[in-house]
Amino acid sequence: MTGRGKRAIEDHFDVSHELEVQLEAAGKFDLLEEVRDILPEHVTAVAIRQPRPLGLGHAVYCAKKIIGDEPFAVLLADDMIYGGRNPVLLQMVDMFDKVQSSIVAVEEVDPSETHKYGIVSMTPVDDRSGKMEGIVEKPLPEHAPSNLGVVGRYILTSEIFDHLENIPKGSGGEIQLTDGIAELMKNQDVYSYAYHGKRYDCGSKLGYLAATVEYGINHKDLGDDFKAYLKEFVESLDQ
Repeated sequence: MTGRGKRAIEDHFDVSHELEVQLEAAGKFDLLEEVRDILPEHVTAVAIRQPRPLGLGHAVYCAKKIIGDEPFAVLLADDMIYGGRNPVLLQMVDMFDKVQSSIVAVEEVDPSETHKYGIVSMTPVDDRSGKMEGIVEKPLPEHAPSNLGVVGRYILTSEIFDHLENIPKGSGGEIQLTDGIAELMKNQDVYSYAYHGKRYDCGSKLGYLAATVEYGINHKDLGDDFKAYLKEFVESLDQ
């Protein structure tokens, strides 16, 4: 999902013929392969514009004609979640294969910060998942049904579109995905999933910097050298 002035996202997944020709001429075939693998041949990237900033629920609804009747995933870029060799979305896909129902990723949040999240109540199914009983958008701590906060990973069935089309505007005058999920729960089971991984709030400057550093440490090619550099740099701060 993109908007006016966000062409960089579309361009990132487009083919750069000039760059590929330059890399090939320079004999930089490893880098050429890496550039071509940004979008594998079996994947098609389609950009949908949200014409007006009417909330996450509206943004998801804008993709209805592309998705059709298929289940689909929603990933919010502000939430970077490192799952190592078992990415969070793959964890959720494995769960979807079992339950064939919508799934919302959650994590325990500080009770004083429930006003920053959608908060769910649920009946546990196992140590990681639960059948959701309710979901509330950014409740005050004294009104929060739990401290399980929704984070930016969802797998949803296409029935959500019917609810997003018909629900009234909610918090902030926007169409809230949380409200759509609440309506979806009236017709089918929706599950919460407490993922394995570490989340970085890249909507904040500190979270963005932390993600950059820690992803750098885990980089398959540069990680060891970057870690050594950081160790040397931190030691220099104490001098």
